[in-house]
Amino acid sequence: MFRTDLTARALYAEGAGIARCWPAAVAVPAEADDVGVLAAWAKRTGAALIPRGSGSGMAAGAIGPGVVVDLSRLNAIGVVEVEARRMRVGTGALRGAIDTAARARGLRFPVDPSSGAFCTIGGMVAANAAGARTLKFGATRPWVLGVRCVFDDGGDAWIHREQPLPAHLPAVARLLRAVEEIRRGVPLAALMHQGVRKESSGYGLAAMLSPGGHLVDLLTGSEGTLALFTEVELALIPIPAGTATVLATFPHLEDATACAVAAAGAGASACELLDRTFLDVAERGGPTGIPGDCEAVLLIEVEGADLAEIFANLAEITSLCGQFRATSVTKAVNSDQERNLWSLRHAASPILSQLAPRLRSMQFIEDGCVPPDRFPAYVRGVRAALQRAGTLGVIFGHAGDAHAHVNPLVDTRAHGWRDRVHGLLDEVCDLTARLGGTLAGEHGDGRLRAPLLDRVWGLEARGAFAHVKAAADPSGVLNPGCKVVGAGAVPFEVLRHDPEAPSLPPDVAAMLGDIERTRDWARFRLGPATGFPCAPTPAAR
Repeated sequence: MFRTDLTARALYAEGAGIARCWPAAVAVPAEADDVGVLAAWAKRTGAALIPRGSGSGMAAGAIGPGVVVDLSRLNAIGVVEVEARRMRVGTGALRGAIDTAARARGLRFPVDPSSGAFCTIGGMVAANAAGARTLKFGATRPWVLGVRCVFDDGGDAWIHREQPLPAHLPAVARLLRAVEEIRRGVPLAALMHQGVRKESSGYGLAAMLSPGGHLVDLLTGSEGTLALFTEVELALIPIPAGTATVLATFPHLEDATACAVAAAGAGASACELLDRTFLDVAERGGPTGIPGDCEAVLLIEVEGADLAEIFANLAEITSLCGQFRATSVTKAVNSDQERNLWSLRHAASPILSQLAPRLRSMQFIEDGCVPPDRFPAYVRGVRAALQRAGTLGVIFGHAGDAHAHVNPLVDTRAHGWRDRVHGLLDEVCDLTARLGGTLAGEHGDGRLRAPLLDRVWGLEARGAFAHVKAAADPSGVLNPGCKVVGAGAVPFEVLRHDPEAPSLPPDVAAMLGDIERTRDWARFRLGPATGFPCAPTPAAR
């Protein structure tokens, strides 16, 4: 399906992030071979292709001025190979559906971003997505055994860790040459942020060039700029016997952060920080039970292969919280109790949505990650920047990885609000760079952060990124504007919450509003039931 009508273009002009950009057209491949046809057509005509799954990405990587390629129909879920602990799936398959299929056979896919119920696995691989349990299991990259790729000329091949590389394909040969040139000319240290535990910015050159690295590592996290993915093979692990959770309150941010780092070393499977800013917003919905002198809360999860291991891990984490001067510790050892504790983590979202239209939650500084010993300085620095900008904000995140999410709450009716947004972005970028961090811990660069990479990546790294991009996509048709940008690029031009932005058609605006309220981004796509006529595919024109 290939459509250029207003409704289709409007529906794909937005994602979960803050930006709006009208595409020229929308293509919806029905099978993998269609993607090859599209790629060959794009190379021939110069049309830009922007791959998209559920549209749940925060960094505007799945919107753009070219042809949005909705890969959600490539959603087959293959057989779970129990002994080998692996499975093959289409890139349009939802992460939640994949995990459900694995769990039916006693296994699981352990990478679970908060959007896991509705994000596609293709989007996760494209961004090297992570989540709360990255603390124990890492981000998506190490769990990708192989990806089936469509390259810039329409060439189609599996790139698999256990199979010979298809070096006969021009794009693969060019990529391998480029990586070898980078290996010889760029220090490995220049291609990473030392001490940072989560990274989805730039290309995964450091992972590929490290011992045991593979081309799969470079392709993972490339955000559709080196190839389009149609299938993925994933590694799986056994389901644990159970989990337990601790909620600990701290009067000092530094103690909470130190405890989080210690909990990571003690084997915690998740460790979430709720900053005072978050707690203040959550309390607007009613009493939370958190003392007013508490500066931070940690939610720490442990798991185990049996009950003895679970309770041993729980005892160790409880003891750690006491060592780091927690003022209260609440334990949950069954699913109902755990749900009750974790409900605090989800309390702010509905309250934030109720603040509109006066305040808009704008996630433009929402993915910073720094070395763990600098995390308190980062959180305090963001707080101070928000205060100087006269802007409310909510800070929370994955404390064990020193990774924070920030939701500034912007009054779009106030004079000068745009200047405050740009000033806040500039100040937090400076803060992140000063602390040796990355702007994208798990959400990717997208079009939001690609123009800002010179703030946190050195000249050698940016040159290496540009070399890789040119090798894989010399025509520049694969998601241009992500990862590597030209002079004059800006993080955003049109904000979807800007009251002066051009209006969407009323029916589309209503649909997007409903999707945003429910967070059901899996519905954010065209379906045959829409009843609108389809244009012929590019190959048939």
